[in-house]
Amino acid sequence: MKRITTRQELADCVTQWHKEGHTIGLVPTMGALHTGHLTLLKALEGKATRRIVSVFVNPIQFNNPDDFRLYPRGLDADAALLEQTGGADILYAPDVSQMYPDGFATRILVSGLDTMLCGADRPGHFDGVATIVTKLFMQTRADIAAFGEKDFQQLCIIRRMVQDLNLPVSILPVPTVRETDNLALSSRNKRLSPEQRTQAAHLPAALLACVAALKNGAAPSATLATCHTTLEQAGFTLHYLEIRDGNTLQPTQPTDPTARLFVAASLGDIRLIDNMPLG
Repeated sequence: MKRITTRQELADCVTQWHKEGHTIGLVPTMGALHTGHLTLLKALEGKATRRIVSVFVNPIQFNNPDDFRLYPRGLDADAALLEQTGGADILYAPDVSQMYPDGFATRILVSGLDTMLCGADRPGHFDGVATIVTKLFMQTRADIAAFGEKDFQQLCIIRRMVQDLNLPVSILPVPTVRETDNLALSSRNKRLSPEQRTQAAHLPAALLACVAALKNGAAPSATLATCHTTLEQAGFTLHYLEIRDGNTLQPTQPTDPTARLFVAASLGDIRLIDNMPLG
C-alpha cells in the first residue's frame, strides 16, 4: 500500500492505472478507521481492480469548532490497520492546503435534501460534504465509490449530486455495520465514556422495538412518542425521530416500501445517528 499526501502524486498514480486498464474504487473517510470502513473496502472486491481509501477530516462540514477539534484522529493507526487487513492500494491523506488552497471559493449545494433531518440544525454541513466528495471523485478519478447506509442522508445527497452533475462514478451503498449490541459503528463512538457507551446501546434497542411495532401495524404517532420517551429516559437528547421515504427523504408512512426510521440523538456533546428500514 502506498501512502500519498499530494494531489500531484495521486494524479500520476491514477493516470498510470487508467493507462493499464484498471478500474478504481474509492472509500472516502475522515479517518479513525474501524470495521465499518473495512467493510466498505471489502464491498469493492470484484468491482474495482485498484482501491483507494482517503482520510481527510473536512473542516468545512463542521458547524461546531469544538466538534472539529475533538474529532478522533490517528493516521498512523489507520495506515497500520489498512496494511494489516489488506485491500487498499493507496491511503490518500492530503492536508488542508491540498484540498483548500488559498483563494478557494467554490462549494456545491444540493438543494432540498440538505435542509431536513441532520441538515435542519447543521446548516452548511452537507454543502461541505458534497464539496469534499466531489473533489475526491475528481482527484481519484474513481469509477465506483462505497458509502455506508448509516449516514443515509449523506448517501441520498451524494446519489443526487452524481445524477445531477453527470459525474462518471457509480455509488455503491453498503448496509450499516453494527457492534454486538447493535450500536452502529462510528468513529464518534470512540469519544463515548464507558458509562455513555453503555447508554448508547439503548438507541438501537429502542429503534428495533419501534420498527417491530410499526411493522405490526401500530399507530405511527403513538409508537414514535413511546420511542422518544424511552430514549429520553435513557439519557439521550433527541434531535429528531422520523419516518422518511428512502429515496426523497420526505415524510411518509410505515407502509411505504422505501420507508426508513431515522434518528439523531446526543449523549452529552456526542451526536449519534442511526436509521433502519421499515419495508
